[in-house]
Amino acid sequence: MSTEIILSQVFNGLSLSSILLLIALGLSITFGIMGVINFAHGEFLMIGAYTTYILQKVFVGLGGGTYFLLSLPLAFLVAGTIGFILEKSLIRFLYGRPYESILATWGLSLILQQLARNIFGANNVEVTAPSWLQGGITLMEGLQLPYNRLFIMAVAVFCVAGMYFYLYRSRGGRKMRAVMQNRNMSACVGIKTRSVDSMTFAIGSGIAGVAGAAVSLLGSIGPSTGQHYIIDAFMVVVLGGVGKLSGTIAGAVMIGVASPLFEFITTSSMGKVIVFALVIIFLQWRPSGLFTLKTRALD
Repeated sequence: MSTEIILSQVFNGLSLSSILLLIALGLSITFGIMGVINFAHGEFLMIGAYTTYILQKVFVGLGGGTYFLLSLPLAFLVAGTIGFILEKSLIRFLYGRPYESILATWGLSLILQQLARNIFGANNVEVTAPSWLQGGITLMEGLQLPYNRLFIMAVAVFCVAGMYFYLYRSRGGRKMRAVMQNRNMSACVGIKTRSVDSMTFAIGSGIAGVAGAAVSLLGSIGPSTGQHYIIDAFMVVVLGGVGKLSGTIAGAVMIGVASPLFEFITTSSMGKVIVFALVIIFLQWRPSGLFTLKTRALD
């Protein structure tokens, strides 16, 4: 195997890691705070992708690709708003009920997919990348780094930095971490835990929407787009450790790089089997993942 092929696979893996990281960020904090296993999380990615598609149709003919930069915050707002509404109307009744949450969110996932089919049709649609994201940087003969994948990595870094600032440098983030560590004690000191739950779910959904806008650069999008990433995103959360930003980053990089590499060496299906097997073996050794969330409780 040549050096160019190895570097190309690693680069593709890092771009996949960026997408998985954006999806898993929301899953990690949502499950860490509310204990809800949200199988509809991938549909917020789909919502963000379709938001980008609609914006492209509205601003067709707008030069410079300005519409795509606008699609990132708009995808966050649309997906976050829908997530906020769903949390208030459905998710809030599933706290502490993992089996019911699996069934309810899976049903919600199917409803959102069918709704997308009714609105946009069953066929996939294309989002045209702006001219400044076409092409790439040629490092050596046979190795080019596409601008669109570099842009996705930059978006992931920006979102992680923003999430870190919110969690560790803002009042809302401190409340979120307090509820994650000890919900009852947080309620005793005056934190409105229900409000924290709603805001957390909205932020997680919004970040998934940003991931959808990024995914639209890589190919066609459709009602089932989110389902292509949701299982890997859950593996990232489990591998890295629930509720830990550093664990989510590490898990996304490990799975994102390992999956394309094993798929290239073997086959697409066998590569996924190998990754699944390695994660299961690792969890036998560390059931709580790479990083464990420290909590305080009375004995």
